[in-house]
Amino acid sequence: MIRPQPARWFEALTPRDDATLALAALAATGAVELEEKHATDLPESLVAARPLLVEFANLAARYRAYWPSAGLAPSAFPEAPNMTLARTIEQIGAWAPEAEPTIVALQRAEADLGELGLWRRVLEGMGRSLVDLSRLADAGPLVETCLGVFPLDAVPAAPPTGLVRTVALDDARYAVLVGTGEDLSHFHQQAAALKGRIHEIPAWLRPTVPETLEYVAERAAELDDAVRGLRGRLEELNRAHHLHRAIGDADRLQWVTLHVRALDCTDCFARVTGWTSEANSKRLLEALSRSGARSLLHFAAPPRSATAPLLLVNPWWARPFEIFSRALGMPASYEADPTVLLAVTVPLMFGYMFGDLGQGLVLAVGAFLLRKRFPIARLFVAGGLSAAAFGIAFGSVFSIEHLLHPLWLSPLAEPLVVLAVPLVFGAGLLVLGQLFNAIEAYWRGRFGHWLAVDAGQLITYLGILGGFLEPLGFAVAGAAFLFACAGGALVEKRVAAFFTTMGELVERTIQLLVNTLSFARVGAFALAHAGLSAAIMALMESSDNAALRALVLVLGNVVVLALETLVVAIQTTRLVLFEFFTKFLVAEGRPFRPLPVPPFMPQESQA
Repeated sequence: MIRPQPARWFEALTPRDDATLALAALAATGAVELEEKHATDLPESLVAARPLLVEFANLAARYRAYWPSAGLAPSAFPEAPNMTLARTIEQIGAWAPEAEPTIVALQRAEADLGELGLWRRVLEGMGRSLVDLSRLADAGPLVETCLGVFPLDAVPAAPPTGLVRTVALDDARYAVLVGTGEDLSHFHQQAAALKGRIHEIPAWLRPTVPETLEYVAERAAELDDAVRGLRGRLEELNRAHHLHRAIGDADRLQWVTLHVRALDCTDCFARVTGWTSEANSKRLLEALSRSGARSLLHFAAPPRSATAPLLLVNPWWARPFEIFSRALGMPASYEADPTVLLAVTVPLMFGYMFGDLGQGLVLAVGAFLLRKRFPIARLFVAGGLSAAAFGIAFGSVFSIEHLLHPLWLSPLAEPLVVLAVPLVFGAGLLVLGQLFNAIEAYWRGRFGHWLAVDAGQLITYLGILGGFLEPLGFAVAGAAFLFACAGGALVEKRVAAFFTTMGELVERTIQLLVNTLSFARVGAFALAHAGLSAAIMALMESSDNAALRALVLVLGNVVVLALETLVVAIQTTRLVLFEFFTKFLVAEGRPFRPLPVPPFMPQESQA
């Protein structure tokens, strides 16, 4: 579980005409990576289809928004790709003349809806106005009008002889200009410089804002009905010309040429090779069976020259914490994956710094609700629950300390203990990092070197720490230090290596001690959290107004939640990446990169 596992090698044999169907089915599992090939050879049939794919891409640039986007049903390929594409382009060519009037009408209706929405926002922002809006569009010939839309942070200047009414809303800054032709030209220049745009004043404006808004609502309802009817007409045309299958076929071929660099083919068969994250063939076989592709799937030993991508194998509750290991890359096959350990230690550090029962539960519930939209929120579920547990230990509930008796201690009452515990915890974590290094040395076949040198360094570190409790520890540290230096000379078979090893060990031991002191920040932030809670309580007690006390309590907790969630998360990440990982993790492995799922197929669930 702590060692990354290589992906399994698979080989699939399929008729050449079924190759794209099989590739799409395998990719939909999200569990397949194709073999890396330095060649760029695709079957001649796919190479010959590239000009037609370019023609299809040009048609897609014009019509994609009006083609079916759901329910695409690509067929099994009983014919060559160029024949399939030719048929698709022919079907689109027959569809386009019939669809063009509907598309033009739809574009016009959607543009009118956009203009109505624009003016609705402007008029609602203007509120009451004494200006007869209907006369804006009739202005002329000496006076001209327009509407400018600018970014919210841009402030257009009023022309010298023009009048400008500005409305700042949430999305943009709107400005109605009345002025001369020269003023209008100046306004256009400002729009270009400020990345804004100019709109004409529509002729349908009514004299007053309420009348205009009433017209906008009625007209928008009419256009919504029209848009639904036009979309329905396009859907009928799509079905009549069988575009669901045609577009699916073309999309699949386009996907293959984008993501499959090479494919071994003969006149009759195609051979698909690569890696899979599946432990057995069941899921891949089921995907191929559902697709209708004729194929034979085989798990064999990989070629000797192939380098297997690696997978992290962790229980479901620990997988969110893989983000820490992946931040540096993929651990190599001879490196330890500390994910399971982090699933315990990271919430402990986070909760210790953020110890409050109420705030921890709020954080955990909020993160739980957001976990599907933001996968990283799963980390804060564990962190929030840990914070709630330490809140019970510290006797803190929403920064109020007299509601709950501390199960362990009150941080401000015993600050030295609060600082000392993380130092002991950090020392233990650093020792585990060095033990991971020992395991990796065993996997690499260098365990003898670790015993000769690094084991002495570990004992030196432990002896120094123990020496603060019992002076004998310093003597043990000195003896271990000399043993490690002698071990370095013995391994290198050079007397000079004794002094080289000595210099390295001095540097590494000092760094270990500094790393240990870094964990004092865990206690420092726990005290800072307690201090903020005490400050909130002091502000509450300074007022006799119950409503004001409640407001201070709510705002104080909101500030603590927002500020400390960010700060504590950063500090926890820093301790993991720069203090713990540096002892054993290099991340030289090759990650498993599954083939992208075709756009017309949903990814299959791995549950």
